[in-house]
Amino acid sequence: MMNEPNPRVRVALVFGGRSDEHAISCATAAGVLAAIDRERFDVVPIGITRAGQWVIAADDPQRWAITEGVVPEVGALEAAGVSIPLGDEPRDLVVSNAGEVPVALNAVDVVLPLLHGPFGEDGTVQGLFELAGLPYVGSGVFASAAGMDKHYMKVVLAAAGLPVGPYEVITPRQWRVDRVDALERVAGLGWPVFVKPTRAGSSIGITRVDGPDGLEAAIAEAQRHDPKVIVEAAIDGRELECAVLEGRGDDPPRTTQPGEIVVTGTSHGFYDYEAKYFDADGVTLAWPADVPTEVGEQVRELAAATFEALGCEGLGRVDFFYTPAGDLIVNEINTMPGFTPFSMYPMMWQRSGLAYPDLITELIELALERPTGLR
Repeated sequence: MMNEPNPRVRVALVFGGRSDEHAISCATAAGVLAAIDRERFDVVPIGITRAGQWVIAADDPQRWAITEGVVPEVGALEAAGVSIPLGDEPRDLVVSNAGEVPVALNAVDVVLPLLHGPFGEDGTVQGLFELAGLPYVGSGVFASAAGMDKHYMKVVLAAAGLPVGPYEVITPRQWRVDRVDALERVAGLGWPVFVKPTRAGSSIGITRVDGPDGLEAAIAEAQRHDPKVIVEAAIDGRELECAVLEGRGDDPPRTTQPGEIVVTGTSHGFYDYEAKYFDADGVTLAWPADVPTEVGEQVRELAAATFEALGCEGLGRVDFFYTPAGDLIVNEINTMPGFTPFSMYPMMWQRSGLAYPDLITELIELALERPTGLR
């Protein structure tokens, strides 16, 4: 079929997905759909169901928003299925319904993957876009995979000379073969500890454990989300965050002043899933964080160094602990941070003078400037 010329950049906005963070991804899509510059961009919303089916989704921000604790979900019958042909040349998306002849849509220029967690933020879908020769927003295959896996993220950062906290990793085999050794290694960290799925985000599956009695139950909870578990020593410190944005051309990464997460709700022992997404009154962002000027500058330098150590592209949010002794410890980097208008990453850029719609535009333009493949 003949494709009509389109002066606007055609953006495939991909969201949902197979991970436990499906609903958070939908909420992120709601924010972007409402804010993206429609005069510059022609948007094709593509939802991924929890079973992994790709469908043409409703271009309706309200459909995908989290409202009064009700979480959205991409349904298998949302609309027609969609597939992305592979190859180096730009190709049309193919849409099909059961019993009907497949129809080609105009080719997309760039993909904005608003996916959180495994099967989206971990390099898997980035590899698909590379195979399809499609430019996409955000980090590539390796940086996405390493940023998602808290174990290997810490290995890379430590090798780059960046400060990380004490931790132990429990693989599925180690847990089956020598559970006693695994428990003893964790006990060696001291108490309390935080038990986490190694490859998950949004604080899903995380448990604070104050002594050996609750450890096995916490590991079991983490294993419900990821068979590999990481256990981190608790660090006495304030939680600081810094937003990073790739520089244009050969310019270095851009950073915001650090913000500080302050959990004010009494029902949260730490910045957990409920605090992030369902208790807006229980969490505040102090921005800029009330820290000495030199500490703020050090946060920004370490955030940029973390971004570059992993070879990140596009965007990233780096989280720190700032201890009473004045030390800064990198907790983690998030290569696809929460991106609703009220998420910490866009809020820090908004307060730095880059409005939410302009931030979306900047990320898309950065993606269009980068080649696919080895770079």
